[in-house]
Amino acid sequence: MNIVCIGGGPAGLYFSLLMKKQHPDHRITVIERNRPYDTFGWGVVFSDQTLGNLANADEPTARAILQAFNHWDDIEIRFKGQTVRSGGHGFCGIGRKRLLNILQARCEELGVELVFETEVQDDQAIARQYGADLVIASDGLNSRIRTRYAASYQPEVEQRHCRFVWLGTRKKFEAFTFAFRQTPFGWFQAHIYQYDGDTSTFIVETPEHVWRAAGLDAMSQEEGIAFCEALFAEELDGQGLLSNSPHLRGSAQWITFPRIVCRQWVHVHDGVPVVLMGDAAHTAHYSIGSGTKLALEDAIELARCFGQHAAVGAALAAYQQARAVEVLKIQSAARNSMEWFENVERYSAMEAPQFAYSMLTRSQRISHENLRLRDHAYVADYENWLARRAAEQAGVAAPDGPLPPMFTPFKLRGVLLKNRIAVSPMAQYSAVDGVAGDYHLMHLGARAMGGAGLVFAEMTCVSAEARITPACPGMYSEAHTQAWRRIVDFVHANSDAKIALQLGHAGAKGSTRPMWDGIDLPLKDGNWPLVSASEQQYLPGVSQTARAATDSDLARIEQDFVRATLAAAVAGFDWLELHCAHGYLLSSFISPLTNRRTDEFGGSLENRCRYPLRVLRAMRAAWPQDKPMSVRISAHDWVEGGITPDDAVVIARLFKQAGADLIDCSSGQVSKLEQPVYGRMFQAPFADRVRNEAGIASMAVGSIFEADHANSIIAAGRADLCAVGRPHLANPAWTLTEAARIGYAGAGAAWPKQYRPGQQQLERNLQRERQLAAASTGLTPQQVAARLLEG
Repeated sequence: MNIVCIGGGPAGLYFSLLMKKQHPDHRITVIERNRPYDTFGWGVVFSDQTLGNLANADEPTARAILQAFNHWDDIEIRFKGQTVRSGGHGFCGIGRKRLLNILQARCEELGVELVFETEVQDDQAIARQYGADLVIASDGLNSRIRTRYAASYQPEVEQRHCRFVWLGTRKKFEAFTFAFRQTPFGWFQAHIYQYDGDTSTFIVETPEHVWRAAGLDAMSQEEGIAFCEALFAEELDGQGLLSNSPHLRGSAQWITFPRIVCRQWVHVHDGVPVVLMGDAAHTAHYSIGSGTKLALEDAIELARCFGQHAAVGAALAAYQQARAVEVLKIQSAARNSMEWFENVERYSAMEAPQFAYSMLTRSQRISHENLRLRDHAYVADYENWLARRAAEQAGVAAPDGPLPPMFTPFKLRGVLLKNRIAVSPMAQYSAVDGVAGDYHLMHLGARAMGGAGLVFAEMTCVSAEARITPACPGMYSEAHTQAWRRIVDFVHANSDAKIALQLGHAGAKGSTRPMWDGIDLPLKDGNWPLVSASEQQYLPGVSQTARAATDSDLARIEQDFVRATLAAAVAGFDWLELHCAHGYLLSSFISPLTNRRTDEFGGSLENRCRYPLRVLRAMRAAWPQDKPMSVRISAHDWVEGGITPDDAVVIARLFKQAGADLIDCSSGQVSKLEQPVYGRMFQAPFADRVRNEAGIASMAVGSIFEADHANSIIAAGRADLCAVGRPHLANPAWTLTEAARIGYAGAGAAWPKQYRPGQQQLERNLQRERQLAAASTGLTPQQVAARLLEG
């Protein structure tokens, strides 16, 4: 084949040398616009795992890179005058220029033709000139080729919210350092790492509005650098900051990060495939140091696919299929990390230990147990600090040592929870005439005895017309109150869990069959009339049409909620939740998708919240003042024009002002047009924003299915409670089971109990990490262990 790589960055060079090594008879040409030793970056960062991938692909290149690397294990976070350090992270830094020179030399050694100082204006002309069978578009994040064939590649380019400048310094840093500075204009942060014997990369970053408020948009390059030197003088210790882009004038050195995603990576013109690689195909935020990693791994995968498939089309299809998944994983983690740095202000009220933990786990790739594996002493110290802070805030005795974060106590008003795990309210469709019976006694009693700190009964309806199905429980008669009293008494007598009641009104989603008979379908007979914020059919053409609620409807329904609240107090519930999510009646007022009213309850978000807030205030007045109230909201409708996470923060503030103590952050189920993005802990970011922006306690829910998830969420301050649903259906003792799995023996008793992770658990974690390393390097777990011991 004749192969032309347009762009002589890491992706194009590495692919060329791998293909030439694999097929020496190929003619491969790399065309680069700059001179051989020109580069505008400083250092690049790899993880130890990436180095293993390079060693498997081409050992001479990996050896040369390893000899030039600066290696470190520690991350240091400097915040509010305190320094927190965590080890075991395994990074390597190398100068970008040095990396390119190594790749260039290896290309020349293998016979790859390198053409410098040539600007490619027309890739088709270049393909004809070289008789190319394959063109690699590795021309960077501002790819001219990607733009030309945008109809094929379908790129999505999103300019993000921070300005950053890439600088260097002669000050050497022994750890990957993150420094945070508060100014009158807002927060700035520096990402700092040493990449050779005497030079460190020094990236300064801040949100756009802070950058402008500081006047950096009007400063010269020299003035901007002087500003950064003064701001981070403590880190620089007398050294200056260096720029290697003197051609840029004014504030042009400050750029924004473009997040790039392409749906397709291959375009064919006149029978010649043009394949995206590296930053031309995708970007990953520099805060997780994966841009160059992705570029090199693209090259490895494409060369591998050509080695396995004789047909070019099959090789390219396999390449895109394999890389699209891996890139999506990295980009997801990178997006989490990027958004954390864009919103440092959100976490600035935290104390330094929790702020540092939040930063370390920001991408969700590093979990609590993974962090323990990296630095056991750091995690033990942090767990100890967190447990003491939680005990102090809850007004209980401090423990003797560290505790898993999910087993720290939590107090809201006069209610003390022994741990941070709640059993989610889950519809069981097992009531008769609204009465909770033996099934509910067994269902809720088993889960209360299973170790959770708080058990929610399913959504309980405030009138017969408020039910979702005829099999839903109610709280609108004396029989209902007495049935619930029996269950509450059992929970209190046989466990130290607290029990909560969630009150709601189905609205337009009422009068339907139990889910196993056809979810959301109307009853075959015996339907009752429905009301909603505005006239609607939840399932167009299928559901009943709910009429818009009148003022008299609203007054009556408000009184239904108050009556049910008083009954809940009589029944002895410890906690009360108001259901304002999932498209039910109160949710239908909040979402613009379902509220088209023109009166005082429609229009602006504040107006749309007016009726749910009115109901909450009335309930709060009737509910005992020493008992907490929470509100469940849909923090994201997942439909264009619906509620967004930004709206959720405003909604949370409004409910806080009206008397809510905690926001239960769910999402969706408002419209069948929704397109949610699922994944582990996928709704935890909503709880994070509500807790840290609205300043109210929050509960995370959704795809939290192991202790590691809950510990990570609680330890990072993303939520105060974790609601676990489906795992508790499968195992009523999920909390106790997870406690045993992580080596904690105190979950079955009231707070506090001592906690020491068992040696067997630590060994299992280490073995798992060895297996992951083995899978990525081709070595056996035993070989990985031997190399770790060798240093």
